[in-house]
Amino acid sequence: MTTLEAGDKAPQFSAKDQDGNTHSLEDYKGQKLVVFFYPKASTPGCTAEACNLRDNWETFKAEGYKILGVSADSQKRQQNFKNKYELPFPLLADEDKEVINAFGVWGPKKFMGKEYDGIHRTTFVIDEDGIITEVISKVKTKDHAAQIL
Repeated sequence: MTTLEAGDKAPQFSAKDQDGNTHSLEDYKGQKLVVFFYPKASTPGCTAEACNLRDNWETFKAEGYKILGVSADSQKRQQNFKNKYELPFPLLADEDKEVINAFGVWGPKKFMGKEYDGIHRTTFVIDEDGIITEVISKVKTKDHAAQIL
């Protein structure tokens, strides 16, 4: 789906999180960053993925990673998702799909025989210099941390 691959420069982005704070790629310069895109807050697969990352948060911190979750959900929905599952990382409310399109994860999907446009569950690992080191498109929602670390 995405045309970005390891070795590419990560796209510049700027979006508000669940609390209205703006996050941009520039904010994470000099740090390792995991940006995971998920279809919809509080759905079973997205909850499993986010909670798996949450449960491994201490390991991510010890390895020097920051994490950002991104979906097209509203700020309110992201805030509810973050609070309900005690997620320790920001969730970007990308309702206008600027970040989603910049990373190329929006496109045709199939579910139960129906075709529609949506977010392809994809994770990007970005190094301290803003270079993508890994693109994970086959996300294992219940064991996603192991795919990254």
